[in-house]
Amino acid sequence: MAKVKFTANVIEGATCEPGKAQSFLWDSEAPGLGLRVTAAGAKSYIFQSRVHDKPIRLTIGDVNAWRLDAPARSQENSARKEARRLQTLCDAGIDPRQEKQDKKAASEQRKAEAEAHKREEQRQRVTLGEVWPVYIDDRRHAWGERHLLDHFKVAQLGGQPKKRGKGETMPGPLAALLPVKLADLTPAKVTAWLKRENETRPARAALAFRLMIGFASWCKESRDYAALLPEGAFTAKKVREAVAAPASKTDCLQREQLAAWFAAVRQLDNPVQSAYLQTLLLTGSRREELAELRWDDVDFQWRSLTIKDKVEGERVIPLTPYAASILACLPRRNEWVFSSPTAAGGRIVEPRIAHNRALAAAGLPALTLHGLRRSFGTLAEWVEMPAGVVAQIMGHKPSAIAEKHYRRRPLDLLRKWHDQLEGWILEQAGIEQPQADTAAARLRVVA
Repeated sequence: MAKVKFTANVIEGATCEPGKAQSFLWDSEAPGLGLRVTAAGAKSYIFQSRVHDKPIRLTIGDVNAWRLDAPARSQENSARKEARRLQTLCDAGIDPRQEKQDKKAASEQRKAEAEAHKREEQRQRVTLGEVWPVYIDDRRHAWGERHLLDHFKVAQLGGQPKKRGKGETMPGPLAALLPVKLADLTPAKVTAWLKRENETRPARAALAFRLMIGFASWCKESRDYAALLPEGAFTAKKVREAVAAPASKTDCLQREQLAAWFAAVRQLDNPVQSAYLQTLLLTGSRREELAELRWDDVDFQWRSLTIKDKVEGERVIPLTPYAASILACLPRRNEWVFSSPTAAGGRIVEPRIAHNRALAAAGLPALTLHGLRRSFGTLAEWVEMPAGVVAQIMGHKPSAIAEKHYRRRPLDLLRKWHDQLEGWILEQAGIEQPQADTAAARLRVVA
């Protein structure tokens, strides 16, 4: 193998032999150092030697990127210096190719560690305000419309003009925590936040806290936000003790108030809201369960309603004669029974305003929509409806072993009691209950 002392002129003048894909020159100064020249004119320094009596060859680099020699005591790399270093490895029985791979792996490892450290620093800086919308987007498919709205309201920043009335909206209970990093939501900070909010709105603060418990569970199972929340942020004893105890609601329609209530609700200018409120009282349903009622869930022939139950998934309850008559008169704009042409979802969303207006017109005290559900259960005692029947119609969990395992009342048995309760309520309100056969005949005509 002929050798020649490499110089700048030798390197520059080297060419590939005609008819060959590549040619080689070997340096007489540095053992193993070679120059490879391709037919296309590309030139690179190479190294060739033996390790454990096996030949090896590897590329040092392009001649334009590597100097042939470096000045004395210079830290700059050069082709000859690199060739001598590689030969030293070979003499020690170390394969330079393996060393190169190890260096590359170590470099990639350092790079990966640096990127992981950077990501962790960024992760540690993330705030509640940045993660809360991500949480909502990820979980909104599993929530009802009311529950979704609660998540938006507790975190609203406030300062926006009110849609109804004058003035600006107030910040939600979570607004003060939105700029706080998740890693800084310590039990002490959460406790201090609860105490401040309890001074002006304890019920809203308790709601926000309950929503944050669900958020904390989601963070724990999330790859991006796991282990960011400090231990006990929402479970420590002092945090739980700072949550205001919910006041028991007792609002309920009394027997003597039924006439005034029905008169005012029936006079509402929106027939859908009027029908919704009356059906809410007469079925004892939860507000969102009834608002989500579709026409496919209403069976006028066999007088039944299929309710999407938050406990059991769904339950089938009787469709009483008067309730059937008011539902049959509603416009069929879309799939929803209680439709709304102005709502984004096409169905009724906020019937409280109309209800409060009816209460004011009737001169009745404040009554929540859930109070109508409470009224159903309370008024049922006037007709001595069995507690198990009431629970099954309202969708309550069975409260005893016998109810849980040995009572499955058929629809016709529920209807016997439900029709009786509706008749009694309408009697107190001064409204005549249509007979089931008459109502069914009228419904067939409407259909």
